[in-house]
Amino acid sequence: MKSLKDIIDNFQHSYGKLLKNQNRKRLKQGCYVYELEADTTITSEYILLMHFLGKIEIKLQEKMVKYILSKQNQEGGWPLFYDGETDLSASVKAYYALKLAGLDENSREMIKAKKCILLNGGVEKVNVFTRITLALYGQITWSSIPFMPIEIMLFPNWFPFNIYKISYWSRTVLVPLLIIMRRKPIAQNPNRVFIKELFKSPKNHAGKIKLISKKNLLSRAFIYLDKLAIFIFSFFTKSFKDKCENFALKWILKRLNGLDGLGGIFPAMVNTLISLTILDKNKYLQEIKIAQKAIDKLIVEKKDYAYCQPCFSPVWDSGWMGIVNIENGILDDRLAEWFLKKEIKIKGDWSHKNSEVDEGGWAFQFNNDYYPDVDDTALVGMFLDRYNRIKKKKSIELAIERTRKWIVGMQSKNGGWGAFDIDNVHYSLNSIPFADHGALLDPPTADVSARCLSFLKQLNNPRDKNCIERATNYLLSEQEKDGSWFGRWGTNYIYGTWSVLSALNLVEFRNKKAVFDKAINYLKSNQRNDGGWGEDGKSYYKNFENFSKKSTPSQTSWAIMGLLAAGQINSPEVEKGIKFLTNKDTKFQEDHYTAVGFPKVFYLKYHGYAEYFPLLAISKVKNQLKKNSVFPTYGT
Repeated sequence: MKSLKDIIDNFQHSYGKLLKNQNRKRLKQGCYVYELEADTTITSEYILLMHFLGKIEIKLQEKMVKYILSKQNQEGGWPLFYDGETDLSASVKAYYALKLAGLDENSREMIKAKKCILLNGGVEKVNVFTRITLALYGQITWSSIPFMPIEIMLFPNWFPFNIYKISYWSRTVLVPLLIIMRRKPIAQNPNRVFIKELFKSPKNHAGKIKLISKKNLLSRAFIYLDKLAIFIFSFFTKSFKDKCENFALKWILKRLNGLDGLGGIFPAMVNTLISLTILDKNKYLQEIKIAQKAIDKLIVEKKDYAYCQPCFSPVWDSGWMGIVNIENGILDDRLAEWFLKKEIKIKGDWSHKNSEVDEGGWAFQFNNDYYPDVDDTALVGMFLDRYNRIKKKKSIELAIERTRKWIVGMQSKNGGWGAFDIDNVHYSLNSIPFADHGALLDPPTADVSARCLSFLKQLNNPRDKNCIERATNYLLSEQEKDGSWFGRWGTNYIYGTWSVLSALNLVEFRNKKAVFDKAINYLKSNQRNDGGWGEDGKSYYKNFENFSKKSTPSQTSWAIMGLLAAGQINSPEVEKGIKFLTNKDTKFQEDHYTAVGFPKVFYLKYHGYAEYFPLLAISKVKNQLKKNSVFPTYGT
């Protein structure tokens, strides 16, 4: 205990400087937002978009080329996360973007890339979304894309497939895509840039490539159903198809979301822009301009390179920085007021299956009213509750109560929570050819459910007793054999285990000793020799060999906070973890991607994670030592 206190005391000056530095990053409106980086796919797609529209910013393109080339691995391909293996689809998009940007295919980088892509299966093996991109440029035929008819827009609730049976991100990407897939546009491609050299077999140069099915029986059946559907839907009249397309257009325009774009995410924004452009440039000129500006806002331009973010994360970043400030005795008035302004006051898509619940919550982005999520909402709710225990503002009290009701109303039947929708569990849909990425749905997950449980238990409203019990039982049922919990939105088992232990501490479930002991052992056994913890995107695969080759500040912080929640403040592992964070050689930055959009498909690097999570972990240890408390008081 004394040793740990000494470490904290000796670091206090540096800690104060780090905290002040974070608070200098606050935006004028009172919130925080850090860069959010994905793999090269988004940046590649931005270059492709410029060429589709015929609006090429040469200097920006040059900077993006430098960024893409800087991420090329030794094999010649491009990974989905730092130090990851080559991903074929990301590599094909990167190669084509570079070639469109004028990079000579006989250059050293392009020769390496070509060799790597062919070794990994060539164009024939790319995923559906890459196929769509290539079809837009006439590299492959539209018949190489799984069938998705515009008539989907009018499918009723009882039908095996409709747009409200899939996740918010799938929905916002798919609806404008339905228009694109009906119209089947081809980019002008004035320089006639093709990538025939990336086809494994010369016989496929004409662009017709086979659909790929997963190995399960259901997936194979859907391949045949795809062909049958093409035949059946050919009998629908043009007027009916026009009606469906018009319905899709109205759906998009209603949710266009101004300068924040449809769904607040890059793929949906791009599909929206392309769909409006091919429908009627003149009629939708204003909407097209706004859609373009929404995309351009995502560009991060540095002196020597530039990349495109997938979206903004101000509510998430601000929630955690708000908690950090609270832990340090800072009552953040400006942030509290900003959150009140951003509270969502309309019923979004979530209400389609949950209409009896009143509106509420917060979105991930600056503005995204149709798509609040319970993870962000629970985090904001916990911050506002702690803030208002001192400030006692009626407006905040009422907001917290609305938040509580909305969170309770969004609980799924199994006791858990998905991020955006209730009971989004139509798992068979992940087997359709279009869903080869396996990320079509938004089912309940342990990490999100733990955040909701932490919030509800922090409020401890007697009316939520049943809800809390169901959530607790759900989390207990989700524990892995090794004692960990899966992390859907953060990488991975370290994140999930910290999240769940934080919640179980609040429900005082310590009488279930075996549950805690297994989780404690899991975290302790995965501590690295340097005192830190690390885990990368490979852990989302069943047969991964080990965790990351390097400890990261964010994951070390999660592991420490998980151990704190399990009553391990006096353990040598916590002391070693704090030593790692406070070591002069530890920089509060990380190359590794410690978050995820879709496991195995899309990974994220929150630039704030390496900064505010260590601050939070250190402050929690400091406060527990001060109070001489074995367990933390709050769940975050």
